[in-house]
Amino acid sequence: MSKIAAIEVIPIIGPTPAADDLDGTTDTVIVRLTDEAGRTGIGETDAPPHVVKAFLEMPTAHLWSRNAAEILIGADPLEASGLWQKLYEGTFWPGRRGLGIHAISAIDIALYDLAGKQHGVPAYKLMGGARRDKLRPYCTIFPGLAHGRSIEELMTEIGRQFDAALESGFRAVKMEVLFYDLVTDRELVSLIKRGRKMLGDGILMAVDFGYRWQNWHDALYVLHRVEDCDIFFAEATLQHDDLEGHARLAERSPIRIGGAEAAATRWEIHEWLTRGKVGIVQPNIGRGGGLTEIRRIADLCELHGAEVVPHGWKTGITSAVGRHFQAACGPAPVFEYVSPKVFDSLLRRELVSPEPAVVDGFMALPDRPGLGIDLNEELVERLRADRR
Repeated sequence: MSKIAAIEVIPIIGPTPAADDLDGTTDTVIVRLTDEAGRTGIGETDAPPHVVKAFLEMPTAHLWSRNAAEILIGADPLEASGLWQKLYEGTFWPGRRGLGIHAISAIDIALYDLAGKQHGVPAYKLMGGARRDKLRPYCTIFPGLAHGRSIEELMTEIGRQFDAALESGFRAVKMEVLFYDLVTDRELVSLIKRGRKMLGDGILMAVDFGYRWQNWHDALYVLHRVEDCDIFFAEATLQHDDLEGHARLAERSPIRIGGAEAAATRWEIHEWLTRGKVGIVQPNIGRGGGLTEIRRIADLCELHGAEVVPHGWKTGITSAVGRHFQAACGPAPVFEYVSPKVFDSLLRRELVSPEPAVVDGFMALPDRPGLGIDLNEELVERLRADRR
């Protein structure tokens, strides 16, 4: 066992900010752990890079507000679950379900990467081993927000991305319909039907509504009218914290309802399952607690007859984490995948490698130690926000 010798928090800001859009791949914050033998493990979280760095590097104030390095230095990275608890208790006062959990998530992912490299095994084996013999990613189709474009221009871009996804081997996609006041609900129904026609039969299709509605009645109006489109799940229908509305919608919808993409920890997910009554929970692994916590969430979903399909719109680090998650977790029919062949993003395309192939809708199980990815150190040095 080689103990953890150092922790580094690296804020990365890409050259194309998305202040007026919803592209989470334009920045990231990497946590890198180094052991006494010089091996490294990396993780990331989808949260403000400078704020995460400040949180993890803050000096200790008391036992509930500790510096993360004090907990990690000298520890065995194989003990990820135990370290998760120490970090949670040690940052309880300033952290709990918010930024603190986001930061812990990145550390937890890095622990699995480092421990896997130390022991020569893929990270999913440290989570209990494979629950399936191949992986099924779905490709998110996002044309960006309108920004003056017409609905026809947006649908043309969606069609282009559909074609690129299918040509890249995907057989499952999610259509983002963040059109807001550009279309009425009645017009939205026609556009979703048009999206299904573009894809044809036999392709799994989900739809992300981007928190379009304030009232579950309005959401139900649309979901009833696209029932014949064979939609796997409806994401972000209502306002995120409207658990009662989600419950009423889930009880009546012909399409299963997803939610909880901003939720953190198994305790908050429990609320979504018991109060919100959703059939699919979608916490981001890099925000909701890391691989340690997503494994617990998957077990919780199994008990409640639900499934977990994590949000995963970030860099190739998060994409790699998604592969190990689905390998090890049973109630995980698909996982979100941002394909660099479909969506153009510098950080998604170049931050890490290699990129696994998608063949007839599936990926092979990871076989390299840890997360199985290599960090592009030249790009990191060029885009580090703390050295500009």
